[in-house]
Amino acid sequence: MKPGSFTKIYIQLVISVKYKDCGLNKSFRNTVFKIMGGILNEQGHKPILINGVEDHVHLFFGLNPKISLSVTVQELKRRTTIFINDEKYHSKKFRWQYGYGAFSYSQTHIERVYNYIANQEAHHARKSFEKEYNDFLRRYEIEYEEKYLFEF
Repeated sequence: MKPGSFTKIYIQLVISVKYKDCGLNKSFRNTVFKIMGGILNEQGHKPILINGVEDHVHLFFGLNPKISLSVTVQELKRRTTIFINDEKYHSKKFRWQYGYGAFSYSQTHIERVYNYIANQEAHHARKSFEKEYNDFLRRYEIEYEEKYLFEF
């Protein structure tokens, strides 16, 4: 980055597994989250918290402006797919769904977003992923076509 360039960009990234029977089981979920944190670190991002449930993951991090979000997502999905399949955690191939959701936050929202992501299991005992994701899209006034949403 050039001298005099200063950034602080907080992103919540949401990605979803493709097949329900090939989800992120508790037995290996935290290992995958650690790998994701390592990938973010390698790209110069600042991981804050990674958490999720069987069918999706929330990654909260400080974005390195030198690396595009799309490149970041591509690398996260590529490397975790290889890892999960190499470890044979499922009898069939693991895949991530196409696309992602990314939402930005200010410094004053860090604690609220952190707490939200930290409590994903309790949160999803009350609210489905589909409802959660659609609420994000509405709250952030993101226009979308139904056919491009995750398969819930």
